[in-house]
Amino acid sequence: MDRFEDLVAEAEAEPVDGWDFSWLDGRASEQRPSWRYAHAMGRRMARATAALDLETGGGEVLGGVPRLATRTAATESWPPNLARAGALLRPRGVLVVAADDTTPLPFTGETFDLVVSRHPVTTRWDEISRVLTPGGVYFSQQVGPASVFELVEFFLGPQPAEVRRRRHPDRARAGAEAAGLQVLDLRMETLHTEFRDVGAVIYFLRKVIWMVPGFTVDRYRPRLAALHDRIRTHGPFEAHTTRFLIEARKPT
Repeated sequence: MDRFEDLVAEAEAEPVDGWDFSWLDGRASEQRPSWRYAHAMGRRMARATAALDLETGGGEVLGGVPRLATRTAATESWPPNLARAGALLRPRGVLVVAADDTTPLPFTGETFDLVVSRHPVTTRWDEISRVLTPGGVYFSQQVGPASVFELVEFFLGPQPAEVRRRRHPDRARAGAEAAGLQVLDLRMETLHTEFRDVGAVIYFLRKVIWMVPGFTVDRYRPRLAALHDRIRTHGPFEAHTTRFLIEARKPT
């Protein structure tokens, strides 16, 4: 149990702002989708005149693009991430603004020929369509249905079918089409994920807060201790991640 407490203390002390998951290197792994989102997004960004990255997090993905659009903007709602994104992206000429999913985007209509987003919490199809120019494209990698639910259900128990179907790509298609967009590409992959110690699980659940809402170590300490014993006895905790790629265009 001393080892358990050490892992808990280490994971609780680690900051969880931004979307850099490098702290998990060697402690957890996640198979990547075959379409290489960052590379594909970067190709589109290099050809764009005006681009918008929604829910940029700490700006990590956008900051890795070799060549930005002539005019590039990014939005983020969580203050710690907003500060990180500004520090990373503003030196490259990116306009970084605060925006959440409860109000309209702070941009005039038909401003961007490219809108991108990696793992958005909410996709505002109406607002995306509004700010896209005719012929403009939305390109996004999103978390799919029942992603890492082996871990979710370890803590919360079996989830209803409706919960397991949330974030299904069919719903993304319906939302895009209802907003007047033409879906050009839509595909999903199921990928392998594993957690090699309980500290990795704690860090992940502290960072990705919607997986187990209200997660704290104190609240779930008995389940965490059980998970620690399981990993120690049987090896890494295995789960399946789902990701889908969607590309949609606003008609001319």
